[in-house]
Amino acid sequence: MGRWTQYDEDNYRLPEGMKRVGYDADSERYYFRDREGLVYKGPEGSEFGELTLVSEIPSSIPQEVDEDSDLEAAPTGTDGYRILALDEHGTRYNPRGGAYRTLFPFFLIIAVVLLLVWRLVLLPTRIAPVPCPSTTLSYIVQPGDTCWDIANNHNSSLDKLLIVNPKVKCNKLMPGDRVCVPDEGMSISVRF
Repeated sequence: MGRWTQYDEDNYRLPEGMKRVGYDADSERYYFRDREGLVYKGPEGSEFGELTLVSEIPSSIPQEVDEDSDLEAAPTGTDGYRILALDEHGTRYNPRGGAYRTLFPFFLIIAVVLLLVWRLVLLPTRIAPVPCPSTTLSYIVQPGDTCWDIANNHNSSLDKLLIVNPKVKCNKLMPGDRVCVPDEGMSISVRF
């Protein structure tokens, strides 16, 4: 506790017999009641200041307060519910859409992030294949093809096919893969 906390209490700051009875968040004003039951309002946005007599009590302020009652916990209605704040026309404020309206941007961001994760991680992306050299032909692997079958069907040898495609693993060929097949009249030399 600070050194000057007793000077911030209602007993020290308010006149004799005055008691704080409520706070209206819409107008940012504190309300006070004296011994005779008259209600005063404080300045806007300030905890203490010049008090002004109020002709009508706001609905958020209880009509009568017991000395022992807790203002924040005490229900004001006979059914146990506290009266909601009213606007300037005397109607209750009820936002359209309720709590879901305020959560909509959050759910929208979550949906966009999930779509991006799905697109980038879960969907296989095709990288554009490297073009074949000018002396070769492009061939798309069909189901059941082997490296030897591809080379044999194009009048080439397996060694020439592997020289042109150094990254191709013959035992892991998949349908749809692309390989470069040596042209019939091409001569390939290997340099070690």
